[in-house]
Amino acid sequence: MVLKRKIYESFLDWKANWAGKRALLVQGARRIGKSTVVEEFAKNEYESYILIDFSRASKETKELFEDVSDLNFLFLQLQLQYKVDLRERKSVIIFDEVQLCPAARQAIKALVADHRYDYIETGSLISIKKNVKDILIPSEERKISMYPMDYEEFLWAIGDTATFSLLKKCFDMNQGLGDAINRKQLRQFRLYMLVGGMPQAVSTYIETNNFRKVDEIKRDILNLYESDFAKIDPTGRLALLFDAIPAQLNKNAARYQTNSVLNGEKQDKILELIAELKDSKTVLVAYNTNDPDTGMSNTRDLSRFKLFLGDTGLFVTLMFKDKEFTENEIYEKLLNDKLSVKLGYLYENIVAQCLISNGNELFYHTIMNKNSKHNYEVDFILARKNKIIPIEVKSSGYKTHKSLDVFTEKYSGRIWKRYLVYTKDMSKDQDIFCIPVYMVPFL
Repeated sequence: MVLKRKIYESFLDWKANWAGKRALLVQGARRIGKSTVVEEFAKNEYESYILIDFSRASKETKELFEDVSDLNFLFLQLQLQYKVDLRERKSVIIFDEVQLCPAARQAIKALVADHRYDYIETGSLISIKKNVKDILIPSEERKISMYPMDYEEFLWAIGDTATFSLLKKCFDMNQGLGDAINRKQLRQFRLYMLVGGMPQAVSTYIETNNFRKVDEIKRDILNLYESDFAKIDPTGRLALLFDAIPAQLNKNAARYQTNSVLNGEKQDKILELIAELKDSKTVLVAYNTNDPDTGMSNTRDLSRFKLFLGDTGLFVTLMFKDKEFTENEIYEKLLNDKLSVKLGYLYENIVAQCLISNGNELFYHTIMNKNSKHNYEVDFILARKNKIIPIEVKSSGYKTHKSLDVFTEKYSGRIWKRYLVYTKDMSKDQDIFCIPVYMVPFL
């Protein structure tokens, strides 16, 4: 099943404006559908294409890129091996999992300069940086990040092409839907949270309507990630940091407490491991900003951070990793909000995922409460119109927003709008916009 993806439009833009001048490098975690959408693009937009999957390519194929002084020979060999007729300015060559053949990536400079064909590279999990130590990184690359399917793409997959745009209209007009429709929309969004945006999981849900089957797919993906982590860090520390994400978020602490996971590890090593996880794009990193303003990248505290999973569907499965599989019953209770556990951290994860997929970086801010051990924390902060937007996330319908109020008291001159994300219908509490979680993609 080929699922419609928004990134296809970005590919079209590259082909119209950059093809022949830059190769396209599509970066993202494994199993998010990079290869599928790239090949679909090649089929539709070119007369012919060659896809070289470097995870399967022969030693002889990889060695072709070690010497690109004779491109006529290279192209002849590729056409013979893949039984494809390449046509000048009408064909594209795809380097799939390019990080596994550094020589091919280095060759991009010469290939683009040759101008005969277009080039698309895909790279994932096994850190691209690890495999470029001895090569010249080409400047002739246009990089684009790809993420799991977002909520609109999920709705497309299940045959709903109308709801998302209608929700956007309601958001723009600050118009509530009514309690009955809100409950229906919330249930639909929870379905997306549970299945997630990994194309194989979405396809399995559509084909089987069985959460257990979906869960099996997600466990396979998590096992694949952990195998890849072991290639990067054989000590197992990356896997430990990854597995502990749900438990760490559940603590509701002001930061990821690395000492409770990797006891005694040096700070510089921890930061290196976090960078590896972030590069893999399996994990999203939110940094505490010491001075929340429009230039938050300059005020982030690298030692104070929270980790989220890149896909909330995988997060749900990781929550119940101690079981051999997650029963349909658990999924049904989660879907209907009947599970007797606090799910605030699950809602935080989906908000993080929505914000990242819309091109935002993740920042939060903590304010010390001098009178108690409890701190005030704004879960996410966005930069907009030379101002900032603080966001507080609730897993319920309660409108309590003490953290937002304390934050506003301290930084009132910097704030454009304030949002409370919760489970009830859209409303307003003084100047705070209270929005249901399924409207987060519109922020």
